[in-house]
Amino acid sequence: MIIIGEKINGSIPVVADAIAKRDAEFIKNRAKAQADAGATFIDCCASVPEAEEVETLKWMIDCIQEATDLPISVDSPSADVLTQVIPYVKKPGLVNSVSGEGDKIDKLFPLIAGTKWEVICLLSDDTGIPKSAADRLRVFDHILKKADEYGIKQSQMHIDPLVEMLCTSEDGIALNEEVISTVRKRCPSIHITAAVSNISFNLPVRKMVNLGFTVLAMKAGLDSAILDPLNRDMMGVIYATEALLGQDDYCMEYISAYRDGIFGPKK
Repeated sequence: MIIIGEKINGSIPVVADAIAKRDAEFIKNRAKAQADAGATFIDCCASVPEAEEVETLKWMIDCIQEATDLPISVDSPSADVLTQVIPYVKKPGLVNSVSGEGDKIDKLFPLIAGTKWEVICLLSDDTGIPKSAADRLRVFDHILKKADEYGIKQSQMHIDPLVEMLCTSEDGIALNEEVISTVRKRCPSIHITAAVSNISFNLPVRKMVNLGFTVLAMKAGLDSAILDPLNRDMMGVIYATEALLGQDDYCMEYISAYRDGIFGPKK
């Protein structure tokens, strides 16, 4: 599983406070902790007004790069901000994100083409988040076509089906399962990602819902996730599910992660 560590995001109050105070040690410590816990990418999201975003992201990126060599997921809703920040990052990481909305693809895909950068692709467009699996897959077809036009490899793409709150859903996760499984069958080399905690908003004991959803989504084909790698229960469930799905020969990764203290009792 590709783990995109979510803990450096200005929407989190303690992170917002650290950004406002330019507390570099706080950002560095969060980056290192996620790297040590098994993250693949470190997400970096400022969540500040767009006029301040480029400068803020550059400062955050400097902090992260001083703390770890892991690639960074550069996270902004603005394609213009991302086009300015991507060249600043020392090594290819993950662009978070593009969608079928406006001209985001046409601004960002040219920067990614021919590089080792990867990109999260949200299955939304100018109509918003489609309400049916068929319409989300229609957005997927559009993004796939544009990727082909720009020479973006499917292995560079992380398709995000856009997980919404379970408590307001009419069909549980059936829509997400259909989208994930269809994308997986059609494009075996593509990555499929999700912000797994979105499923449990406004529910008690959110951890239980998140864990259950992660298992079901991985069974459908999820191989990438935006989550907290410091959540030892979640990391344990991910390694266990990979083993149960036959993705971990002789459970060697599961055993190794346990020995390394990624999950299980703290050593």
